[in-house]
Amino acid sequence: MKRTIRAEGDNSSGTPYTPAVESTGVVYISGQIAQVGNTRELRIDNITEETQLVMENIGAVLKAAGLDHQDLVKCTVYLTNLQFYAEMSRVYLTFFQGDPPARETLGVKELPRGVNLMISGIAVRG
Repeated sequence: MKRTIRAEGDNSSGTPYTPAVESTGVVYISGQIAQVGNTRELRIDNITEETQLVMENIGAVLKAAGLDHQDLVKCTVYLTNLQFYAEMSRVYLTFFQGDPPARETLGVKELPRGVNLMISGIAVRG
């Protein structure tokens, strides 16, 4: 059995995008971008702010599942420019106490809506 998870106020219902799905205590979070709430506004002028907002968006999905960043066990980071790696990592690490989840970072040619960064994740209950 699976359960769809949407952050409070999420308006993606009826679209081909599902923010997260939970199955057997594992929450699979779709790629999050630096979109401001449920608006179409993006914050992509600098990688620091972009990373902060992406991680906050992941947090909103986790909260809707009754979890938080500490429950993440795996993340995948997509960057359009690997020169952003160090600054993205610096901001990313501020969301974790102790060791962060397992992670890989991929350099990609482009991402949806022209963003520089997208992060997906897997979280586990318990």
